[in-house]
Amino acid sequence: MNPLLTTLQAYPFERLRALFADIAPNPALAPISLGIGEPRHPTPALIMQAMAETPNTLSTYPATGGLPALRTACADWLKRRYAVSVDPTTQILPVNGSREALFALAQVVVDASQSHQRKPLVVCPNPFYQIYEGAALLAGAEPLFVPSDAQRNFAIDWSRVTPAQWAQTQLLYVCSPGNPAGAVMPLAEWEQLFALSDQYGFVIASDECYSEIYFRDEPPLGGLQAATLLGRKDFKNLIMFTSLSKRSNAPGLRSGFVAGDASLIKSFLLYRTYHGGAMSPMVQAGSAAAWQDEAHVIENRAQYRQKFAAVTPVLADVMQVALPDAGFYLWAEVPAAFGGDDALFAATLLRQYNVTVLPGSYLARTTDGFNPGAGRVRMALVAETDECLEAANRIKAFINNYAATTARDQ
Repeated sequence: MNPLLTTLQAYPFERLRALFADIAPNPALAPISLGIGEPRHPTPALIMQAMAETPNTLSTYPATGGLPALRTACADWLKRRYAVSVDPTTQILPVNGSREALFALAQVVVDASQSHQRKPLVVCPNPFYQIYEGAALLAGAEPLFVPSDAQRNFAIDWSRVTPAQWAQTQLLYVCSPGNPAGAVMPLAEWEQLFALSDQYGFVIASDECYSEIYFRDEPPLGGLQAATLLGRKDFKNLIMFTSLSKRSNAPGLRSGFVAGDASLIKSFLLYRTYHGGAMSPMVQAGSAAAWQDEAHVIENRAQYRQKFAAVTPVLADVMQVALPDAGFYLWAEVPAAFGGDDALFAATLLRQYNVTVLPGSYLARTTDGFNPGAGRVRMALVAETDECLEAANRIKAFINNYAATTARDQ
């Protein structure tokens, strides 16, 4: 058995199930889950229609590199969305969702052959998407977690990484818009990371799966877009990841693509050819239709804007929470009455009001005695507006009643 498997930590939702194992939720209230970031808006019919109209291709093996029509659709979308030009034959690769690709890239990039001397580092934001850590560990690297700064709109404090650590780094994961806080990296931050990559030679993996859900007029800046604006049109050591899960409400399609440095794409394609990462032609047809259509994305974004506009003010009455730059999460601070215990907050909320939220500490790692997710909860506003608003009103009542009860007990 691969001994590196023993280094993996429990997934946040496994920890949540353990936390809730002995809790009996209030039976008088219907359950509402804000715990999992699984889109629940309807999947656009055009995807299913394109799949249904695809000729039967089940008798042949699909090519790992994907169909030219899909690669072209992805390249055309990059051009429309970011004013970025890529070669669809060498700088685009369809993948089975960004999660699978984010994991696989570390297996391509990381060279642990000298790990008996010192392990290579994979730098990750903190809080972070759990896949980054697992990918680093199973590639034989050591994850280095860099905390976000709540005082700077949850920007990552890259200054905490020392020159010696950067010299050891082979891969850097960034997530913009971020999970869970929804912060978007500005051009100056990208310029800083590109300079560090040039100096130390590490690859930047840009996770951009929340890029199409935003609340202001200016859409979030993307990694390839930042590189283009800075004259880095070869996208050296940069690869971006996106998917249709959030953009098109199609998480079950397991479809996305990566784009960027042609040499990285070439190596990634080689790895995926052996790994068996080909996408079904039917899924490719549905995916191409989705990337070619923007009307459903605009409608989806409007639904999220309406929802967040309704829910955020209700919660802001009783806890510190603000509209994020992008994404579909609220990253809320647990009120003082709970002593900063996010797990206590989540467990008591479920017991009394049958609403599920995710403790923020489960999304982060403790480094230097500090867990940047502690004292916060992540709320995924993925259900319809009425359900999310009902959850917000329950949370408001819960916090008010808990504070009043605590005051009486004192």
